[in-house]
Amino acid sequence: MKQIMINEWKYMVRTPVFLTLSLFVGLSLFTVTLMAVKQNHRQTKMQQEAKAHIRDQWEALDEMHPHMATHFGSYVFKPNAALSSLDEGINAVTGNVLRLEAHFQHEMAYSEASQSLSMSKFGTLNAALILQFIIPLFLIFLAFSSVSQEKETGRIRLLVLQGTPIPQLIMAKALSIWVYGLSLLVFTLLIQLVLNSTAFSSDYFLRIFFLFVIYMAYYYIVTAFTVYLSARLKNNTAALTTALACWLLWCVFLPKLWGSTVEEMYPLPSRQDFKTAMADDRSKGLDGHNPEDKRRKAFEIKTLHAYGVDNVEDLPINFDGLLMQRDEEYGYKVWDKHFGHNYTQLKKQKKAYQYAGFVNPFAALHDGSMGFSGSDMIHYVDFQLQAEHYRRMLLKKLNDKQTYGGSKTGDWEWKEKNAFYKSIPDFNYRFPKISPLIPYYGINLISLLFWAIITTVFIGWDTKKIRL
Repeated sequence: MKQIMINEWKYMVRTPVFLTLSLFVGLSLFTVTLMAVKQNHRQTKMQQEAKAHIRDQWEALDEMHPHMATHFGSYVFKPNAALSSLDEGINAVTGNVLRLEAHFQHEMAYSEASQSLSMSKFGTLNAALILQFIIPLFLIFLAFSSVSQEKETGRIRLLVLQGTPIPQLIMAKALSIWVYGLSLLVFTLLIQLVLNSTAFSSDYFLRIFFLFVIYMAYYYIVTAFTVYLSARLKNNTAALTTALACWLLWCVFLPKLWGSTVEEMYPLPSRQDFKTAMADDRSKGLDGHNPEDKRRKAFEIKTLHAYGVDNVEDLPINFDGLLMQRDEEYGYKVWDKHFGHNYTQLKKQKKAYQYAGFVNPFAALHDGSMGFSGSDMIHYVDFQLQAEHYRRMLLKKLNDKQTYGGSKTGDWEWKEKNAFYKSIPDFNYRFPKISPLIPYYGINLISLLFWAIITTVFIGWDTKKIRL
């Protein structure tokens, strides 16, 4: 088996077309990885500069009424994961800037896709595109004639007569081509390691490890399956046609078909319907800016009773600030209801898409690659939740200052000093570790393992029936 693999490598190395294509793929991987890492670093630097500028503006606030500061608000930026230079996932279409202010919970804005002319059906050219589409296609072209050519020339009979079992022969040829695919994968990951040396951490290496595992498994599945077709079908043409048909089915048709099905199973509201529903529910709550609002009147009576006074002017606190905080707290419930529903639907969609990996191994690779690179829906939602948590903390501090800071109800000219605004901490996003998230991607790992086992079993069992 070892000698067969060595012979296969020697044959490939002596083929000019193979060397040319290898050089082209290698240079492409190096170029797109280098460009992606540089772009990632450039975006990170721009975000850091923008973040520092926004913070400087906040800390430079002159004496200002706290409620005016809630409307002045702030901006937070979703940082790119170090490995998003390998697989940008959904980052290009979701945006990376979020405005935080009172009474409004904004959506993410300024996506790369909205500012780019280079977007296509397959996305921008990056390492993931080459690793997921081009290299498997390259492996198919290397493997489709590996056994069928031996049958056509009659050489396979000589190998069998020399004592080489057919399953072992097929496995040796599959492994020899698979190792070549692994070399391209390792080359890409090494470039990532060299160019992202400042991002080194235990979490980074663990993500790299899982990326290696899922791509390794997928390359094995593609290679072994193609070699199996080469052994079972009559000639090279049949093997190549079938392998390419499977590649198109896995990478193009099934993802689109299943994606549409999942969206029908767990639908999300349109953006307009979502905004309308949010606004409708928000209007049912207490309106802190409308003196004639009935809910405001009821809350005022309740507050007066609690403090044992007859007029808001007699309250020892600023009722306006209390009112604003109550308004925000109702808004939190509306946000939790509607965004929570969307998050639940997104998680159901993701789970259903992951189960497709048992039918289509590409689905498991595609989803797992985004997840371990830190650029999938799970990481996107995590940022939104942390940003919303910070917004609530910020608004409560400002409203509490208005309520308990010494101002009187109705005094909108009162101003708080700059030192207070400086004392409010800045937003610092804590990028999630991969360890607690592994259960989310367990289905991807299991489905790829399932395919690898099935393919191996078919090679070991079904190829015994091959007629020489």
